[in-house]
Amino acid sequence: MQNHTPHTPHTPHTDHAGHGSHGHSGHGAGRASWAMAARATLHCLTGCAIGEILGMVIGTALGWGNLPTMVLAIVLAFFFGYTLTLRSILKAGVDFRTAFRVALAADTLSIAVMELIDNGVIVLWPGAMDATLADALFWGALAISLAVAFVVTTPVNKWMIGRGKGHAVVHQYHH
Repeated sequence: MQNHTPHTPHTPHTDHAGHGSHGHSGHGAGRASWAMAARATLHCLTGCAIGEILGMVIGTALGWGNLPTMVLAIVLAFFFGYTLTLRSILKAGVDFRTAFRVALAADTLSIAVMELIDNGVIVLWPGAMDATLADALFWGALAISLAVAFVVTTPVNKWMIGRGKGHAVVHQYHH
């Protein structure tokens, strides 16, 4: 009879010490890096920017007023932000209801802060609310507002990840 060495237990997804090779090391509570927060914010920014730009383009092209255009842009930003997260969680084989709940829990604060800052910059920028699609001001103010939103939202995401929330919740489904 051979001596059998017992198997070591699987490391749970809450302890990522050995998973550093794929760029997500340190997702546990209290260990959030700025790079990790920037990646999470870039993910959020992608969905928000798609929705924001699409909403602004649709509303402006249809000649809508500022308020309905902004509401459409915000709704679409949340939609695309959640959709990108849902897509990655569903690809991991999670059922839709669970994936939807995780996306809501993980992204709501990040998207809300990003939209507040993004739209706040546009509202406060002289002339930006009245710019048309053909105006450099429209595209410049939109680009700058998204950049400012990224800078302001990154510390929020770092704080959330450090407490095991936000992108840290989604990360367990990325394996």
